[in-house]
Amino acid sequence: MTFKGVPMHRLGTFFLCIGLLSQTGCFQRHDPADFIVINGPDPESLDPAIITSQADGRIVSAMFEGLTRFNAVNAKAEPALAKRWEVSKDSTVYTFHLRDGLKWSTGGQITAHDVIYSWRRAINPATASDYAGMLFYIKNAEAINSGKITDLSRLGVRAIDDKTVRVELIGPTPFFLELCAFWTLAVVPEKAISQHGDRWCLHKPLPVSGSHTLDFWHVRDRVRLRKNNHYWDAANTRNNVVDFLPVEVAATAINLYEAGQADIIWDKSLVPTELLDALSHRPDYHKFNYLGSYFVRFNTTEKPLDDPRVRKALALAIDKARVVGKYTKGGARLANHFVPPGTANYTSPSGLTHDPVSAKRLLAEAGFPDGEGFPTDFEYLFNSGEANRNIAVELQRMWRETLGIQVKLRQAEHKVFLSEQGSLNYHLSRSSWIGDYNDPNTFLDLFMTQNGNNRTGWSSDKYDRLIRLANATTDPAKRNELFRSAETILIADELPIFPLYFYVGINIYHPDRVGGIHPNILDIHPISAIYTKEHPSTAKK
Repeated sequence: MTFKGVPMHRLGTFFLCIGLLSQTGCFQRHDPADFIVINGPDPESLDPAIITSQADGRIVSAMFEGLTRFNAVNAKAEPALAKRWEVSKDSTVYTFHLRDGLKWSTGGQITAHDVIYSWRRAINPATASDYAGMLFYIKNAEAINSGKITDLSRLGVRAIDDKTVRVELIGPTPFFLELCAFWTLAVVPEKAISQHGDRWCLHKPLPVSGSHTLDFWHVRDRVRLRKNNHYWDAANTRNNVVDFLPVEVAATAINLYEAGQADIIWDKSLVPTELLDALSHRPDYHKFNYLGSYFVRFNTTEKPLDDPRVRKALALAIDKARVVGKYTKGGARLANHFVPPGTANYTSPSGLTHDPVSAKRLLAEAGFPDGEGFPTDFEYLFNSGEANRNIAVELQRMWRETLGIQVKLRQAEHKVFLSEQGSLNYHLSRSSWIGDYNDPNTFLDLFMTQNGNNRTGWSSDKYDRLIRLANATTDPAKRNELFRSAETILIADELPIFPLYFYVGINIYHPDRVGGIHPNILDIHPISAIYTKEHPSTAKK
């Protein structure tokens, strides 16, 4: 017997009784949507300055747009709220010209002053944006975010008039237009935020600058977006209603998809690992190269992880080949460095590899021979997901067998996981990073001291200096060499993180029913470009 081309004996326990799916909350009755996306956890927020995950970004990027946006085919920056721009000869000053007649979804005019407000808000330390570092390439941005400068008006961005924005950078930034397309730099409504405070995203009517408005957000059910008829490119928005389902369990995700309750599964983590081989032969299985790294974070503020020898011992005890071979499937590649291969024209240095003898020696040198005296309350934090759980158990076994230390496992719901990681309430933590643009900097600036996504407590003046120097260097070869020196510190010398493997991108959708999705190295697919090739089924309720 087969199930849509997949042998039933391969499905095992993954295709659960459809009747049980009502427990997920995804079977509340609604009018049909044009298409339904299985998107991962419930959103952390819908505030562009606050969110941190790719899943949240898919929703928020449809609601709020910046001066540029990502092209639907190649994910490169293209004009959005800005119709054109000029760049100074030294590449440090950008002058953006807004489109005529830009409007909020509620009808009011969008002006250059809204851009200034949005960027000042994102960099304001009171906003507590983990992605504030996206603006650090702008004059005075880092000093403002660190509190050294308290006057927000000193940020190097100003409105020349209602339709012109001038930006001063601290140096040439080859990926600046991609930064302008990222959600942190999106344009948000000052009046609504001033009136409603932290809950402004949930107040109706919500003024948005992007292709879609928020129809509703029902926690544990769905986020529904609806076409914004005031959007400057509404004529080319190819759908009217889109639903995002908050599903974290892979078995539930594939059941909903197979039952016709969803049209798209975005992420590989939402496809059961044991089904990847069987699914890979189907026309709705789409695999592509992808800029994403899976790694372990060390909380370097906690003893004994403040000792690089302990961090190296824990890393050298890991047999990455076994982890990748047993638990990733689908073509994931073992990582001996942090920046994924294929990132721009960059080649990474090599980091540490499996070496149990050196691992034992370093742990003994640090004062814990065969694990003796090592803390007994040591924990590895991870979030939900079959692969994350299996990898956690495997790492726990390797550390016990090789080093003689006992590591407790702590699984946390997605929002709690992010909060615990951000507040450094962990010892070791499962982590991942997806490139925000195609440049090594999107991975390497992550661990600069002031970056809100660092989440290791690690700080290195030398590392920070190398990243800043690299981004001020116009010669590509010299720039890459500086990045390599910085990455060597990160993955071989200091080791606040330990890379395990590189992701492979996998989307599940049927090309005869869904169009407008184009595989690209950033796995970015603007919602406005996606459309259905048949009328929505009345079964989608």
